[in-house]
Amino acid sequence: MKKFFLINLSVLTFSFVYSQEVSDALRYSQDNLNGTARFRALSGAFGALGGDLSSINVNPAGSAVFNNNQFGSTISNFSTKNNSNYFGTTTSECDSTFDLNQAGMVFVFKNQNTKSEWKKFSLALNYENANNFDNSTFSYGTNPNNSIDQYFLYYANQNGGVSVSNLQLQPGETISSLYGFLGSNYGFGTQQAFLGYQAYIIDPASNYNEISNRNYVSLVPNGGNYYQENYFTSDGYNGKLNFNFATQYKDFLYLGVNLNSHFTDYSQYTSFYERNNQVSNEIRINRLQFDNRLYTYGNGFSFQVGAIAKVTKEFRLGLAYESPTWYTLNDELSQSVVGIRSSTSGELSPDIVDPRVTMIYDRYKIQTPDKITGSLAYVFGNQGLISFDVAYKNYSNITLSPTNQFRNLNTTISNKLTNTAEFRVGAEKKIKQLSLRAGYRFEESPYKDTKTMGDLIGYSGGLGYNFGNTKVDLSYSHSKRNYQQQFFSQGFIDGASIEAITNNFSLTFLFEL
Repeated sequence: MKKFFLINLSVLTFSFVYSQEVSDALRYSQDNLNGTARFRALSGAFGALGGDLSSINVNPAGSAVFNNNQFGSTISNFSTKNNSNYFGTTTSECDSTFDLNQAGMVFVFKNQNTKSEWKKFSLALNYENANNFDNSTFSYGTNPNNSIDQYFLYYANQNGGVSVSNLQLQPGETISSLYGFLGSNYGFGTQQAFLGYQAYIIDPASNYNEISNRNYVSLVPNGGNYYQENYFTSDGYNGKLNFNFATQYKDFLYLGVNLNSHFTDYSQYTSFYERNNQVSNEIRINRLQFDNRLYTYGNGFSFQVGAIAKVTKEFRLGLAYESPTWYTLNDELSQSVVGIRSSTSGELSPDIVDPRVTMIYDRYKIQTPDKITGSLAYVFGNQGLISFDVAYKNYSNITLSPTNQFRNLNTTISNKLTNTAEFRVGAEKKIKQLSLRAGYRFEESPYKDTKTMGDLIGYSGGLGYNFGNTKVDLSYSHSKRNYQQQFFSQGFIDGASIEAITNNFSLTFLFEL
């Protein structure tokens, strides 16, 4: 018999890990197109150009292209629109946020020894919001076949099934204490079975004389046509701080290195609602709502090395390598479920299962894929330029550890994800102090099955004005990507088709020091 596990605190630490998914690993492996307005206007095609604070993020040799000390900061409006289609019902959800997207400075030290072949070196410090997590979707429709009961049944019946005695409250035991006990001793899956059992979504098969190899059966009526809603909202950021050193050799070679500090703060809330209109003589689930709140935070480290070569006065080549980012992350999770039962005799009072416990899981690590970027650019003197970048990244190399706890997920990542190419093109035309800019980018899906997540297509434009020691830049960027939003990873795996559209306006102020 299990021991009573009495809880006086609402926060518990667990030796088990939260049930991460492929999408969780991708969240910290993908970056938005962020940075200065000029960088965004050219769609980030700066690997062979340098001379921009955000170009350091592509090729760290870019800071040595500066001729003078410079400070700059960028404010941005980031907006998203998610068009959802769930079993033929379409909805839209929009979000818009303002933030200080970028701030940085570069110091240039010219060599006073005119005989030296090393002309100068530079030191730079630059912060960027590498990923903005502010986002929301709302999907609803009538599912003709599947209920969320399959989610709870999956965990209750997997690996031979969860013992019924483990899910039953003993005298003096509370929802909170038993939920905590199961999490500390049996893990996430048993807690999910407990939530379904206490809300009367599932029940022991023996109570219904069912002859099968399952421990539990559903109390949701059969027959399909389940009305379902799923609301998802997230907020937070993934920040990146570059510590940069670069140098210029003669008049044709620039070399640089970055040491990068990463920090992330991510909050997610999901609420799933289901209703069926079937009436039975037996007491069955008529409505239910399942809420989850996830908070992830942590930090990481990466490094970059790069080179830019002036092949001719006009033609430039760039090559850069970015290491994996080694993250150490923490997860906190709270859950609640409400089930409402009814029969021909009427509706019963709600069965509210709200442990009011925040589960704090053991720290874990994520290693993101490394990236190689090749670039070329042609500079038309003081008239303008055109630039092209191509970057390669293999998402199947994402690894979570401890490996013994994430072995199945790492195998799934290796099987589902693939290597990708990203193409960026940018152009700039100068008319005296005025600069006109435009860009285009294309990023392949990280999934082998492009229905899970499609390719990303984006374009951008902008302008800038040079006042002498002060510059002002403005940009607009747009991108679109389709993906499948699977509401739950196990048992009930239906989801919505999402068309995600992002729009960004950025304003940068630059000052020569």
